[in-house]
Amino acid sequence: MTVKTLGILGGGQLGRMSVLAAARLGIKCVVLTPEDDSPASHVAWKTLVASYEDQGALKMFSELTDVVSYEFENIPVPTVDYLNRLKPDSVLPSKKLLEVSQDRVAEKTFLNSLGIETARWTPIRTVDDIVQAVQGWKGESFVVKTTRFGYDGKGQIFCPAFNILKNHDLSAFLEAHSSVPLILEDGISFSDEISVIVVRDREGKTAVYGPMLNEHKNHILYRTTVPAPHNLELCAKALQMTKMVAEAVALTGVLTVEFFVTRNGRLLANEIAPRTHNSGHWTIDACAVSQFEQHVRTVCGFPLGSADRHSNATMLNLIGSDVLGSGQYLNQKNACLHLYGKQDVREGRKMGHVTFLEERTDEKSRR
Repeated sequence: MTVKTLGILGGGQLGRMSVLAAARLGIKCVVLTPEDDSPASHVAWKTLVASYEDQGALKMFSELTDVVSYEFENIPVPTVDYLNRLKPDSVLPSKKLLEVSQDRVAEKTFLNSLGIETARWTPIRTVDDIVQAVQGWKGESFVVKTTRFGYDGKGQIFCPAFNILKNHDLSAFLEAHSSVPLILEDGISFSDEISVIVVRDREGKTAVYGPMLNEHKNHILYRTTVPAPHNLELCAKALQMTKMVAEAVALTGVLTVEFFVTRNGRLLANEIAPRTHNSGHWTIDACAVSQFEQHVRTVCGFPLGSADRHSNATMLNLIGSDVLGSGQYLNQKNACLHLYGKQDVREGRKMGHVTFLEERTDEKSRR
C-alpha cells in the first residue's frame, strides 16, 4: 500500500515533530485532537478537533487517512478498536503495546515476564497493604503511583519507609485516589536514569538510539546527553532489553524504555513509552534520520533509516518561563532551537527545546 496520508491521534509537540518529519517524505498528516490550537495543528494538512470517543469524527478521520498512529500513550483502546474495524490493522503500533504501557501493573508484569528486572512492586489499596509490603522489603523508601495516566511526576508520591501510619501526605494521597487502582514500588537508590529508543519496521528490522543520560527537575525531563557516560557492557545490556520489548510486542513503529542505573551497577527497567520520546529530540539535529522520521517511515511502510548520529548532543528542555529567554540561543554556535508554538506559558509546561551539537571525539564515540 502506498501511504499518502498519515493520521495522528494527539496534537502535542510529539505530533508536531512527526508531522514535520512526514512532510519531508511528501506525506500529508491529519491530526485528531480534543485540543484547540494544538502544536501539531499549526503544521498539519488537516485537523479534526474532537474527543477520542467521537465515532463520527473517528469515521471521518479514518476516511481521510491511509494509516493511523498516535503521539501519546493515553489514547483509549476502544478508539483503536473502532478505527481498526473501519480499516483493519490501520493503527500502528498495535494496541498490544498500548495495553501494556497504559497500566503500570500490566507494564511491570510484562517486563518481568521477559526476564527484565524492575524495582520491586505490588498492587495496593490501603495503608495496611503498604505497611505489609514495605516491612517485607526492608527498604528505606517507597513510591505510590496511580496505575494509569501518570507522567512527569503526576499521580505519585515518594515517601520514607518509617512512620507510614503518621504520614499525612500519604494519607491525603490515598484518600484523593481512593477510586483508582494504585501500585507500590520500592524506592530505588539510583545514580542515573537512561533511556533507549528502538525502531522496528514491518519486516522486523530494528535500529536503536542511545542509551541517553536523562536528568530531571521536579520530575520533568530537563536535560538529555548522548552518549550516556556508561561502560559498554551496561549500554549493550540496555540495548538488548529494549530490543526484547520491541520483539515481544511485534512492534511496528517506535518505542522507548527508561532504565534506572543503581549505585551498585544494576540496570532496572522503569517505564515503556509506546511512541517517540522527549529524550530523543536531539535526533532531529544530530542524525540524518530522526526518531520522528523513523516513526513515520515504519508505520507508513517505508524502509528503515540509519540511526547513526553525526554529532554528540545535549538537549535542554525549555519548561515554563524558560522559553522567555530562548532568544539567546538564536545566535549561539551549534545551538538548534525548537519552539512548539504554545501560547500559554505555564509552570511545568514544555514550551520547546534546544539541542547543542558537539563534534564526535574518539573518546566519546567509543562509548
